[in-house]
Amino acid sequence: MRRAGRAGRVEGVIGPDLNQRLRDAAVPVLLVTAGLVALPFVNERSTLDRPTDVLAGSLVVAAGAVTGLRRRWPVPTMIAAAVATAVYLTLGYPYGPILLSLAFCVYAVGRHRDLVRAAAWSSLALAVLLVHLLTHAAALPGVSGLVPVSGWVIIPLTVGAARRLVAQAQARERAEAQRRIVDAERLRLAQEVHDVVGHGLAAIQMQADIALHLRDRKPEQAQEALAAISAASAEALGELRATLAAITPDDGRAAGSRAPTPGLARVADLCARVRAAGVAVDLTVDGTPGPLPAAADVVAYRVLQEAFTNVVKHSAHPRAQVTICHRPRCVELRVTNQALDAGHVDGFGITGMRRRVEQIGGTLSAGPGGHDAGTFAVHAVIPRDREAS
Repeated sequence: MRRAGRAGRVEGVIGPDLNQRLRDAAVPVLLVTAGLVALPFVNERSTLDRPTDVLAGSLVVAAGAVTGLRRRWPVPTMIAAAVATAVYLTLGYPYGPILLSLAFCVYAVGRHRDLVRAAAWSSLALAVLLVHLLTHAAALPGVSGLVPVSGWVIIPLTVGAARRLVAQAQARERAEAQRRIVDAERLRLAQEVHDVVGHGLAAIQMQADIALHLRDRKPEQAQEALAAISAASAEALGELRATLAAITPDDGRAAGSRAPTPGLARVADLCARVRAAGVAVDLTVDGTPGPLPAAADVVAYRVLQEAFTNVVKHSAHPRAQVTICHRPRCVELRVTNQALDAGHVDGFGITGMRRRVEQIGGTLSAGPGGHDAGTFAVHAVIPRDREAS
């Protein structure tokens, strides 16, 4: 399987390059063929032109053949095509498809070089091409002869430069889109780590404070607090490993070692851990639980987890009232606790909770508990599907 995967990657790299080479080789073949086939026909259009011969055919072949190098060496290729075309026309041979070869080379310069350099080199090619106006019997007299001849340089240069600008704009858009994806993933990972580590550290801090307070008077309770610290740290480390494993390419070796996905089915375990940290949790479940989309289930769990973390860190009394209401079209979560003070400013945790909930089409509010004076409440509505929100 690994060998096949490597072969697929090699084919993916070689395929586009081979196709590009075939297209590059096809252009000079087509230009040379068209030029040689057209020579007898353009020879009959005017009696003023010099009859085509072997030298004319050689110049057509030379101008068409150099187009095969237009991507690798665009400027030398254009100059070579311009010289071959100018010699062809200066000798008095009839106007014809040889000008297409020059146009392809000018387009390549506009496409692969910056506009200033492309314009400068194209002006040199145009000057070389205009020499034939002094000797060619069929050329238009005076300034009127400049217009059609200049068009074979100016138009392909403009098209090539425009294509270059479009390609650059598309590249910038792709880079910006990629940057936004990376930033969003970094933010998501930072929020996951914040939720997991912040919850665990808050519980550990509370138990450590209890152990320090009781270590001399009630050493047996201090021992219980240390055991709770050990359990909380182990739980946080396990969930952190599962979170980090979720962003690691899965080769099948770590699938069995990952922890269960967080969700409302694990709320009882979450409440038990919070109680072990010293917070009294009153859990009320209303309605019949129904399935939630995986993303919404994780968000619901993280909202409760972060709300518990805030209770541990900021509540005046370690008690939280939790209500989970299962509705036909949504799940409502409410966590209420006694506020430490009246002031409230959304921190990283609440901002992250709100962002998570809104991304799945829900709503979240956090602030004073309304009719319950001196309380703080987090209220979230998690839709069962995005259309239902």
